[in-house]
Amino acid sequence: MSVQERKERERAGRERLILATARELAEQQGWDAVTTRRLAERIEYSQPVLYSHFRGKREIIGAVALEGAAEMAAALRAAACAADGPRARVTTLARTYLDYAERNPAVYDAMFRLDGGLAFAKEDTPEPLKDAFAALLENLGEVAGEGVRPGLFTEVFWASLHGLATLTRAGRLPPGDADRRVELLVDRLAVI
Repeated sequence: MSVQERKERERAGRERLILATARELAEQQGWDAVTTRRLAERIEYSQPVLYSHFRGKREIIGAVALEGAAEMAAALRAAACAADGPRARVTTLARTYLDYAERNPAVYDAMFRLDGGLAFAKEDTPEPLKDAFAALLENLGEVAGEGVRPGLFTEVFWASLHGLATLTRAGRLPPGDADRRVELLVDRLAVI
């Protein structure tokens, strides 16, 4: 291995450590607790080392969002593959999305609530964000209904899931009806 390859590997390792530590801290104490000073203390690197990887918290949030989008896309695809038939696939997608949001609240916030400097629904949207949307689109296009653009249907379905995830987490919806909400969403929106 060349010196350059070793340096690149070490740099990638530091970046993974920074992101993992930021995620851990955010999940435990919220994003307000994530500062470059605290990250530097936790990973035992100087703040200038952190700044050599990320220009600040906003870029860290963006990087966590991209990781989260890739994880969510993989989870959605795995769940869809395991489901038998269109109804089960759509129901499983909805539950998988909501489960991811519940299990990873800080990552979900980085993806959809906080400013990570990422463009959505634009030419320069990063690939992991496009791929997370594609993981839904791939499985929802067949249930959009005649004359409904699959992409538009997927946006509405996604917005509904996001609303359920956000309102549930905020305690605005009673927790006992979570499964019934998914059933209603699937029954009312999907043409199965």
